[in-house]
Amino acid sequence: MSEIKEALFFKKEKDGGRCLLCPHRCYFQQGEMGICRARKYIERNLYALNYASIGAMAVDPIEKKPLYHFYPGSFILSLGTAGCNLSCDFCQNWRLVQSDVEGMSILSPEKLKQLLQDDPRLKEQLGVAYTYAEPFVWYEYLRDCVSLVRSLGKKNVLVTNGYINQKPLQELLPFIDAMNIDVKAFQERFYQRNCGGSLKPVLETVKTSLQSCHVEITYLIIPGENDSPAEIKALACWLGAMGRNIPLHFSRYFPSYKKESPPPTPPATLRQARDIALEYLNYVYIGNLNVKEGSNTYCVYCKYLLVDRTGFNIRKDFNESSCPQCGYEVGKAFKL
Repeated sequence: MSEIKEALFFKKEKDGGRCLLCPHRCYFQQGEMGICRARKYIERNLYALNYASIGAMAVDPIEKKPLYHFYPGSFILSLGTAGCNLSCDFCQNWRLVQSDVEGMSILSPEKLKQLLQDDPRLKEQLGVAYTYAEPFVWYEYLRDCVSLVRSLGKKNVLVTNGYINQKPLQELLPFIDAMNIDVKAFQERFYQRNCGGSLKPVLETVKTSLQSCHVEITYLIIPGENDSPAEIKALACWLGAMGRNIPLHFSRYFPSYKKESPPPTPPATLRQARDIALEYLNYVYIGNLNVKEGSNTYCVYCKYLLVDRTGFNIRKDFNESSCPQCGYEVGKAFKL
């Protein structure tokens, strides 16, 4: 049976109440659920329906998040639940996102801490990644878990769409070590038409998070939707102005959920996007496509192969500070 918990960031109003967790600012009356399907208004209070409900749990390579510059070659316990505050018609993980929390396993924060301490398989892992669906709609559970995970000397990772208001984000960030933020497009119209949201709050999340933790960006390239050279250039230029070492992952789209077309992203489109972005960023990768030049990490200065990635088999060839061939300070772009 699912566990519910009183929701945070809720403001009672005369005839109902308003959720202040994300930019939707959903207004509730009795029995109504939020856009995220994870919060419900019951008798003058808002409740998180997915608290401690686990719909997916696995030990993954950190590169699967994807995080290529955060403890390369390590493994992390990954947890996910149902719900999302965007409604992307191309959702690549819609079966979990749209599932019902009823019948899911329950993993309390205390039980999670105990597992990390006592399970021989987990004691050596990097920490916990909150992923698979949207972790910010799991906010109450995140808040209760991240401090316990940090107390064990382990890392907290979020894989997120970045659609959250600044106050709840800033309250959580001191406990977060790394984030992969999924920027769906670099145009407002795409977010409104395809995602039921807005671009600006996502960009604010990127800017705020870069001041607090390690951040990498994922951009799913959908042919004819968000793949124009001008849009790719604008995204890369915007990121590069905040730091050339921000890793950017271009991911190959496959038809999914409500979107049966267009066909999968052509490899040439992904390569072109990478070439454009490399004018503004030092580290640009290609996902969902087996190409060595798009998965390996090379020294910015001399092009020495620093991290060789074959699938999730990782071979790292540099120390914590410098390239072994030219001495360039590559360590500034990594958490090791």
